Amino acid sequence: MASLNGSPASPAALQALALTNYGHFTTMRVEDGGVRGLALHLDRLVSDCRAVFGADLDPEWVRECVRREAGGGRAGAFMVRVTVFDPELDLTAPDRAGRPGVLVTTRPAAGSADRPLPALRVQRLAYCRDAPSVKHVALFGQLRLRRAARLAGFDDVLFTGPDGLVSEGCTWNAGFIDEAGAVLWPEAEVLRGTTMRLLRTAGGGHVTAAMPDVRLRSMRAAFATSTGFGVRALAAVDDIAFRTDDPAIGALRESYAAVPLDRL
Repeated sequence: MASLNGSPASPAALQALALTNYGHFTTMRVEDGGVRGLALHLDRLVSDCRAVFGADLDPEWVRECVRREAGGGRAGAFMVRVTVFDPELDLTAPDRAGRPGVLVTTRPAAGSADRPLPALRVQRLAYCRDAPSVKHVALFGQLRLRRAARLAGFDDVLFTGPDGLVSEGCTWNAGFIDEAGAVLWPEAEVLRGTTMRLLRTAGGGHVTAAMPDVRLRSMRAAFATSTGFGVRALAAVDDIAFRTDDPAIGALRESYAAVPLDRL
């Protein structure tokens, strides 16, 4: 299902998005009509719209578009993606883009608070996303390396910068637990995910630190965070194995599950 500005999306509009691939988005998990960190998702859309289109976006209009597509008392958990793009964008004159629309799509949700997804084995590969602070729709580089990692026998990819320091996962943030139980987030230019921000706001000894190979090997546990799955353990990064049952990861899951749902 897909709606554009509250009405059914036309094939022509979807074709425009597919062919230009210029825009930005956020993805949120809806559980029984509520979303964790809804204000953060809306703030992201507003700030990214200024960065990508130089235009203002009304967060209440976005909320209404989401309600129309995903409301109606729909029970259970599912994912909602809000993509902001200009259906009339001309590839030869992208500077004229200035009438972005709000596309809302839904898909099934994976995992749950009481049934976390299996731990991931990831491969480090060098990559820096274009405009990393913006959640834009240009995913080719990320997916190309996710594919490479999976073809090499891993579940996903973990990016490193030109300096070799860990930055972020393909579509998720990475975190680590040191021997003292502190939560470490990589010191790097990354997309600040909503789940990561909610966990950091909840407190509990979170710090930001550069993550070279030698420090990575001293960590006792590692995890990924995403709106789609919450907190997911990492079983290994390359040849470095981690505890997947570490109590600190369990505590992070509990902390995230305790974040109240904001009603749509």
